[in-house]
Amino acid sequence: MIIEKVLPKSVIIHIDRFSLSPYLQLEAVQEFKELCLSSGTKVCAEVLGKIDRPSSNFFVKQGKLDEIKQLVQSNKAKLVIFNNDLTPSQQRNLEEYLCARVLDRTSLILDIFATRASSHIGKLQVELAQLTHLSTRLVRGWSHLERQKGGIGLRGPGETQLETDRRLIGHRIKNLKKRLDKAHNQKEVNRYARRKGKDMVVALVGYTNVGKTTLFNHLTQNNLYAADKPFATLDSVTRKNNMPKLKNILFSDTVGFISNLPTQLVASFKATLDDLSSADLLLHVVDISDKDHRFKASEVDKILKELGLSEKPLIRVNNKCDKLDYSDLEDVPHNSHHQVWLSATEQNGLDNLFEAINHNLKGAINSNWVSLSPELGWLRSELYSSGGVIEERISSEGLIELHLESYQNDLIKLLDVEGFTLINKKQIQEAI
Repeated sequence: MIIEKVLPKSVIIHIDRFSLSPYLQLEAVQEFKELCLSSGTKVCAEVLGKIDRPSSNFFVKQGKLDEIKQLVQSNKAKLVIFNNDLTPSQQRNLEEYLCARVLDRTSLILDIFATRASSHIGKLQVELAQLTHLSTRLVRGWSHLERQKGGIGLRGPGETQLETDRRLIGHRIKNLKKRLDKAHNQKEVNRYARRKGKDMVVALVGYTNVGKTTLFNHLTQNNLYAADKPFATLDSVTRKNNMPKLKNILFSDTVGFISNLPTQLVASFKATLDDLSSADLLLHVVDISDKDHRFKASEVDKILKELGLSEKPLIRVNNKCDKLDYSDLEDVPHNSHHQVWLSATEQNGLDNLFEAINHNLKGAINSNWVSLSPELGWLRSELYSSGGVIEERISSEGLIELHLESYQNDLIKLLDVEGFTLINKKQIQEAI
């Protein structure tokens, strides 16, 4: 006998504060609904509204509050989720009035993160964000112990339960930060080792649910969990690529961004931010089939600017172009070294991405005749393995001369090898 899991019923509330256009408001409501469904709740009613100034007691005005209470009672909902940030007092007042648990947008995202985190660092980061958020929302449930004044009949047993909770949460936050610092230091050692080697790092960044992990799996031949839902990826992962056209490149899959990202997550997910800041190149993945892709791409650009990453080399990857209706676009799509069009699921357009990555990391391709001393046989073997040798000859002095096609930056590094010289120095100076 199969027992069907009963999902908790919820009423979701989206109150627009006249900050979005009607079109963007509709998109924001749909995104919020997807977040709620992704958290594992059954949405039984939706309430939309507009407000110029939130109420200090309940955030919404009395008429809207009575409408919400009626929906909660008629649907027997146990959960009310606001697509807004609530103050601790507003959340507490709403729970008492509606007789149901109340979550705001930040609490909802933190709850989703808690269910998705799988790595050790990811779990620590989520717990730190949750405790930081909870520390401002401790309800005074032990008010009968709050007798600490002097005088007869007013001497209490000592520390109140509220103060005890705050102290315990403070100790836990301090302990989590210490453990995370240790993990971050280990990751920094790994990054230092990569910088000393030949490997370069390319980080995939973008809005949540745009196909970053699907593209990452194709580039690295991995099988990471990818799903059509928000925040399917919560742990930053770095793997070596498995593509012959990309040499000495590592790819990092990172957590997707979202509009109005909670500040607790920005502070807590230091590992993801460090992966982005230490990357040599960013791939900004955009779901080009999404009607709201311009707004979401601008939100990612805004977050990158806030993180101080706006000057880092970046390629815009327009993903899911197989689902694209070109009539929705203002311009005819084209490929360049800073923007490519592809479909990660169909694996179309990947060659254009490889070319753009190599050009941004290694420069343009140069064709030159080079000379190698006889003791550099190991280097000759490496050049043949890379497929860059077009022709070979032996000079009258017994030197190895190769007609070499190589990327500009690779050629500059080879010039530091003793015994490796350019036959036509003017040619390389013009190329550089």
